[in-house]
Amino acid sequence: MTTINPVPELVEGRSPGEKSRRWGSFYVAEHRLYAMRAYLQTLLVTGFGNPLLYLFGLGVGLARLVNVPVGGATYLEFVAPALLAASAVTVAGEEFSYPVLMGFKWNPIFFGMNAAPLSGLQIVNGMIISVFVRMFPTVGVYYAFMLIFGAVPRVTGVLDILVATLVGMSVGVMIMAYTATITEDHGQMAIIQRFILMPMFLFSGTFFPITNLPIYLQWIGWISPLWHGTQLGRVLSYGLAEPGWLTLVHVVYLIALAATGWILAARHFTKRLNS
Repeated sequence: MTTINPVPELVEGRSPGEKSRRWGSFYVAEHRLYAMRAYLQTLLVTGFGNPLLYLFGLGVGLARLVNVPVGGATYLEFVAPALLAASAVTVAGEEFSYPVLMGFKWNPIFFGMNAAPLSGLQIVNGMIISVFVRMFPTVGVYYAFMLIFGAVPRVTGVLDILVATLVGMSVGVMIMAYTATITEDHGQMAIIQRFILMPMFLFSGTFFPITNLPIYLQWIGWISPLWHGTQLGRVLSYGLAEPGWLTLVHVVYLIALAATGWILAARHFTKRLNS
């Protein structure tokens, strides 16, 4: 007579789905990280190549032409925190757009995860964890090149890594929340890249203070998370002089934006998966 061994989870008094519900976010993150291995070589090349080319071009090339202090710092010190934050936004734009749309439409694995059972919130958290695992080292490598090029005169500049990651996440979760509502691809992701992320990069005080812009364009910087993160990074990196209340506004704005995007993303994921 054949003896059937009981399922370990049932012997211990746990339901088979309990483990998934408890650690579901990390399972989703693990799945997404495995998917990133398909373009690992690209991640490595861009992760090391971008900061090297940007900082070399600005530090050795453009900085020799723009040999004028900006806000009490050299031009390289001025622009480096902005490029650091922009690198995190670039990662966010890549990982929170097409991969999210793919999970709903082209390869609807999110629906399979939801039947596992994993909740919409767990899937959102898993995506955020996986992007953080990619984003944080990317920003860390960028910061290391900033040190090599002498673009960080203050020890507190190391906190720029956290600031840049927060900027990337605040932008990314808002993109994820919007992407979760898309049912048909009509080029929305390309529109985000060209008409939101690119203007954000150009009009957020990246290469020059936004006060140099006409007053009717400065509002773009005021609402841009990249500008808030860049200014905060400059305060930490070389001691940019600004009122204390404005520094606090930078922090609160970024945290509020990230929290709002997270809540909206969880709501849209849950609604779409359960409809």
